[in-house]
Amino acid sequence: MNRIIWKLAEILGSLWHRIDAHHRGIAMRNLELAFGDELTEPEREAICRKTFIHLVCVLLELPFLFTLTAANVERYMAFAGLENLYATVKKGKGVMVMASHFGNWELMSLAYSLRFWPFNVVVRPLDNPFLDRLIDRIRSRGGNRTIPKSGSALNIIRLLRRGEAVAFLIDQNVDWYEGVFVPFFKETACTSKALATLALRTGLPILPVYNFRRPDGRYQLIFEPEPQLIRTGDSLIADIEENTALFNRIIEGYVRGHPEQYLWLHQRWKTRPYQPWPR
Repeated sequence: MNRIIWKLAEILGSLWHRIDAHHRGIAMRNLELAFGDELTEPEREAICRKTFIHLVCVLLELPFLFTLTAANVERYMAFAGLENLYATVKKGKGVMVMASHFGNWELMSLAYSLRFWPFNVVVRPLDNPFLDRLIDRIRSRGGNRTIPKSGSALNIIRLLRRGEAVAFLIDQNVDWYEGVFVPFFKETACTSKALATLALRTGLPILPVYNFRRPDGRYQLIFEPEPQLIRTGDSLIADIEENTALFNRIIEGYVRGHPEQYLWLHQRWKTRPYQPWPR
């Protein structure tokens, strides 16, 4: 992306980091939970500041997504691991795409649809109606369709049975009844069980996808090999927990490579597996 945008993001991101004590505190707490004593306090502070800069850059890049076309998409996004994409699609079945809030996930979604073919993505509508409509316009420019998360199960199953691709972003906190408590970095996180449940019940392939911003300003989209599901021979609940933990380990691997490009401002460990008694 434009170097001017990155310079502006450095200025605005550093300012945001300085004045927004609330989100700075969330990010620092998350980094402490995730890395523990692997990182020193100054190292966590450096990642925190770079996270704010990266997020400002992602916001400043949004207008450019309206100019993205199939003809120019590779100026902004490079693609790797295509053999994994084609191996999954070759099966001729529905595909479950595993994604996360990492890199520029909106650019990744649009670039994928422009370069290859449209897909469906399960989303939670944003709290701000104006921003929600704007983001939805961007997401649908390449033909992608959004599925509101609430009450979406039957629609998702119908689309998968028709051989379509459905993307799930499974890296955010969920309420206890929507998820399972499995490790994410060094701490237990309540993680959506939807992807593991569907994969175990349908046998359909999972395609892990992520992207990161390179030093030259372009983003790199990577298709990972299909993960082999774990079947414990115990119970469906045990299988769901084991495979959700596997998915978390995959996402953790991306984040460790470029920790400043992850959404640390989200309260990932908000839902706890226990609730202390009130005083």
